[in-house]
Amino acid sequence: METQMDSFRMFLAKQAIKMGNIAGIWKIALPPLEKVAYKIMIEKGDRIKNGSYYQREDKYYMVFNVLRAAFKAYDSSSPAFRKRITGIFIKEFLGPTQQSVKQEFKEKYGVYPPGFITISPEGRCNLKCKNCYASSIGSNLEKMDSTTFTRILHEKYEKWGSWFTVISGGEPFMWQDNGIDLIDIAAQHPEQIFMVYTNGTLIDKVRAQRIASVGNLLPAVSVEGFKNETDNRRGEGTYRRILDAFENMRQEGVPFGISITANNNNVDVLFSDEFIDFYFDKQGAVFEWIFQYMPIGRGADVAGQLSPEKRREIWFREQEFIRQKRLVVADFWNSGSLSSGCIAGGREDGYLYIDWKGNVYPCVFVPYWKDNVGKLLSEQRSLTDALFSDLFRGIREWQLSYSFRKPPEIRGNEIRPCFMRDHHEQAHNLFVETGALPGNQSAEICLNDCSYLNAMKEYDLELSRLLDPIWEEKYRL
Repeated sequence: METQMDSFRMFLAKQAIKMGNIAGIWKIALPPLEKVAYKIMIEKGDRIKNGSYYQREDKYYMVFNVLRAAFKAYDSSSPAFRKRITGIFIKEFLGPTQQSVKQEFKEKYGVYPPGFITISPEGRCNLKCKNCYASSIGSNLEKMDSTTFTRILHEKYEKWGSWFTVISGGEPFMWQDNGIDLIDIAAQHPEQIFMVYTNGTLIDKVRAQRIASVGNLLPAVSVEGFKNETDNRRGEGTYRRILDAFENMRQEGVPFGISITANNNNVDVLFSDEFIDFYFDKQGAVFEWIFQYMPIGRGADVAGQLSPEKRREIWFREQEFIRQKRLVVADFWNSGSLSSGCIAGGREDGYLYIDWKGNVYPCVFVPYWKDNVGKLLSEQRSLTDALFSDLFRGIREWQLSYSFRKPPEIRGNEIRPCFMRDHHEQAHNLFVETGALPGNQSAEICLNDCSYLNAMKEYDLELSRLLDPIWEEKYRL
């Protein structure tokens, strides 16, 4: 059945590239193809790989929501983006050409490689947002050099078959090295697509024109709600500058999305119909990544994270966005059913995170590390070696023991998938056992603070009590 699904994906990818008229596929071909895919992906899908019937539905909706968004964005995109949408995104998303590279990796190392990485090449930011995880580093001005940056991108593509890279920060558009900036890096790697988490305030007309010209860099602009919520956290005038950035990108044909961080102060605004209509319909965002406030940064406050009750509430709301509104919306905690659980630690089709110092972390939200890219290179080793540290292996072993690739009847609850947040005691024990190094002072404090550990354990128990019944009812069979 997986062979049938692969053939179907290849067929759709070839038709998209052959026709060139993406609007034609979007309006005519996609609906009947969705019906065919429904039978292949859901009614006859692989239970071990893709989970229960309801979980296979989750994945089906997201696959076709992404395709709908890509086809729709095509019409208003610059020529360079149109070329990349058909030449890289649709082709790789539906019919991966790098599968042979991944298979070679599997034969050599016994596991498949990660699907992507997140890199923060720059520690600085032009804003001072409250409770930002990056601000836990303080005023450190270190940055990654362009040579190291490029070597990482080459290795992930050539050795892992990974064509997608996420860029975070600090503010990524502040990064420069030897006259090279982030847009230059994207231009030097036309075989890859870059998604950039940015505050948006530096996307003026000139930068929007440059982004449009390379065609493989997608901004994900951080918003906190509307004007009051955004300016309150990010500084007066930020909201206006974000709207200007949206206008600049629309004028130049740059597809973009939004990134939100839900906390107790803005969660109701972020999940309102008004918010969704404004950013998707009026502003033209094509995707939304949902983060929940994570108590790991400067002055970690467990009480500041969304309550288990609120998290349960927004799970139902997110299901509406995905299944009824057909939006590309993903929550890095509540949407674990889409990714078959936790994707940290360099898991197959998952990822790892590298900061501006070159430290290699299992996840953006797991601030503990064992390897450094610079040190690996000086020892004639590579980024691949970092995948096999005891820290990374330990996380992948936990993933396998909890849910990954398990039959639905014994699969752990993947709507509370996070190793760091939802199963914090196991995470804490692994950090201690492996001697993982804290990435900042706050992470060190959290590792040795019994009150923090106990509060997270209590949170996880209550989360289990509220979310496990959903899993048992909808996802078990």
